[in-house]
Amino acid sequence: MVRATTVGNVTVIVTESLSKRYPRVTALDRLSVDITPGVTGLVGANGAGKSTLIKILLGLSPATEGRAAVLGLDVATEGAAIRSLVGYMPEHDCLPPDVSATEFVVHMARMSGLPPAAARERTADTLRHVGLYEERYRAMGGYSTGMKQRVKLAQALVHDPKLVLLDEPTNGLDPAGRDEMLGLIRRVHSDFGISVLVTSHLLGELERISDHVVVIDGGKLLRSSSTSDFTQATASLAVEVTDTDRHPHGTEALRTALSALGVSVRGEGPGSAGANIGHILLVDMEGEATYDLIRDAVAELGLGLVRMEQRRHRIAEVFSTHDDTDDAKDGSDVLETAGADGSRPQKGGSRDAA
Repeated sequence: MVRATTVGNVTVIVTESLSKRYPRVTALDRLSVDITPGVTGLVGANGAGKSTLIKILLGLSPATEGRAAVLGLDVATEGAAIRSLVGYMPEHDCLPPDVSATEFVVHMARMSGLPPAAARERTADTLRHVGLYEERYRAMGGYSTGMKQRVKLAQALVHDPKLVLLDEPTNGLDPAGRDEMLGLIRRVHSDFGISVLVTSHLLGELERISDHVVVIDGGKLLRSSSTSDFTQATASLAVEVTDTDRHPHGTEALRTALSALGVSVRGEGPGSAGANIGHILLVDMEGEATYDLIRDAVAELGLGLVRMEQRRHRIAEVFSTHDDTDDAKDGSDVLETAGADGSRPQKGGSRDAA
């Protein structure tokens, strides 16, 4: 029997020993996960099985073994009912170029069962929500990648679903467009109460918007827990200071001063020594007195204190050892974080199972 998490006696998503095998690859391997209401991030490298899981949850692809339920409905026998209650945003471009956003979203609303008048009204409201109201009558062939992604999000929301499944919604977007899309996704739940399952291979994205994170690799569950559990506070203080004419390398000057006082200090990131330590120092806490030592050292040097706060883990750090081991074994894709400029590191080609 599939175990259920309920809200108003309605299951969100539950899988139990769910497997999907192809002749030459296992896309999902005995995956058991319980997804609660809110925004849930499903993260994994390309080929981890994210898209395969979504297809099974929508009743579009049968599982080899195991069971799954979406909103209390069995994916094996009630796929049509699930699709009437769930919105789906596919990863790849699938929009007809000679059709306007309004025509397309109205059509999708009608396909979901809305009557004509309601479909038109919902389409206008949804396109306004995603920021395409002024461009709604233009043919989509002339849209930018960001605009096309917004249309795909709109068609997933237009029939007022209880749950939306978003497959790599930031794919192909520049940093500004990605930030805007992530904001829209968060508002889907905060403003409208719609639960969201969003996939990505970028850990930093999901850390920003998700209440809960599910990590899979090779079709297997690595971890499933709340974002706050992943990013719990560490026993280090993150300290950032400004440079001055007296100390043009303020961070290095503070590191030297704190080290002389017997405080354990290191830089954040790969450049962690000397003048290459970057702008942030990580100071090991030894009680409340550490705050006073840092404050006094900063004042003595005449530096400006930008921030001094207890550092929190990033989700990527939880899996860094696992990823390094995988890379050493076979050079396969690993979970990625966005660069400082929002760029995506490239590690091999996509191998997501169908």
